[in-house]
Amino acid sequence: MVFGSMEDELIAISALSHYSYCPRRCALIHIEQAWTENRFTAEGRIMHEHVHDESRESRGDVRIDYGVSLRSLRLGLIGKADVVEFHRQPDGSWLPFPVEYKRGKPKADDCDKVQLCAQAICLEEMLAASIPEGALFYGQTRHRLDVVFDEALRQETEETARRAHELIASGRTPPPVYEKRCESCSLLADCLPKTIQKQRSVKNYLTRMLEEP
Repeated sequence: MVFGSMEDELIAISALSHYSYCPRRCALIHIEQAWTENRFTAEGRIMHEHVHDESRESRGDVRIDYGVSLRSLRLGLIGKADVVEFHRQPDGSWLPFPVEYKRGKPKADDCDKVQLCAQAICLEEMLAASIPEGALFYGQTRHRLDVVFDEALRQETEETARRAHELIASGRTPPPVYEKRCESCSLLADCLPKTIQKQRSVKNYLTRMLEEP
């Protein structure tokens, strides 16, 4: 399954997380180039900048690289991993273990796991390696969540990549669907889910009234 092999066809790995969380959010960011920073995104940005300021360190049988550039021509993705740990194996080889830093706490959906799995797939393609797992570090809980890259998560990640590519290539932003989590989205003022959804509901009602005999 190949989504693009040219540099200008690559999309950001983060687009998968945005799409998995909300396709409209993905479109606002990656099609309309909308971005509004709030306290939560600022805290997340500072956390990532702090991690990327590091370069490399070693701790016994673990070598740690920071801000690792990633690319997958098969899935058409490009981006950076916050941290990639390389764990020395009994045979002397080094097994990559990606770690993604998140500001908040574990989410009910798989958007963070999909982003991390996409990083692993990039590393596998780049290093001709097989990576079974990684971890998400959440700043609010100060705790690591281990993530196994099983077949179900890999399929979800590839399907999300395909849909994100199709959405961005279409150049069309989906209509809003208001949910409780919209209130914590940094793009709430750009998205206006309640206002636009209400306008669409009124328009649809008037259209149906005019079409009735």
